Amino acid sequence: MASARSTRASAAVERLKRRTGVTSYSMARTGDGHFFLSEKPGAPPLCAPLELDDFVAFVNGLGPQEVKRVSKHDVEFEKQLVRKKP
Repeated sequence: MASARSTRASAAVERLKRRTGVTSYSMARTGDGHFFLSEKPGAPPLCAPLELDDFVAFVNGLGPQEVKRVSKHDVEFEKQLVRKKP
């Protein structure tokens, strides 16, 4: 299970690197399984050690956000969902 947790956290950091263009971001894991982010290995952490879900949310909130591509079919589908709700 630990590797799945690390994979999810490192994937969030990789997305952050792609969004920002800053390739030096570094993730570390504490002995008790918490994660923290720094601008480069050995630099001061940018956050307190966080649980996996909190860490992923923190990292996902940093930097410019990716704009979700929406097709006209997606828009029509969303309209149908809204109409069907009581």
